[in-house]
Amino acid sequence: MSETQATPTVRRADDRHRYEIHVGDTRAGLTAYRDHGTQRVFFHTEVDDAFAGQGLASVLVREALADVRALGLRIVPVCPYVAKFLTKHTEFDDITDPVTPEVRAWLAAQLG
Repeated sequence: MSETQATPTVRRADDRHRYEIHVGDTRAGLTAYRDHGTQRVFFHTEVDDAFAGQGLASVLVREALADVRALGLRIVPVCPYVAKFLTKHTEFDDITDPVTPEVRAWLAAQLG
């Protein structure tokens, strides 16, 4: 097995409403969202078992949230992983909105 590993890259896939993290040519994980006005509502994050324990979820979410900031949007962390990440990364506090019953109902309707 090679000692060299490809650098992970994060890409926004707007057509699929998610950010993906790739290692080489392989999609290793994703964080899914829906846009609600100026809010990007994150509701699911996963990393493939083959890539577990490498810190990829943290890289993925950090870059996704930085992109949200660059786009001038706000974050709503319905996803438990994103919510936990935000408790440790207060640099996103200024663009984070609380998860409300209204947002949860809206998201449920969006996801069917």
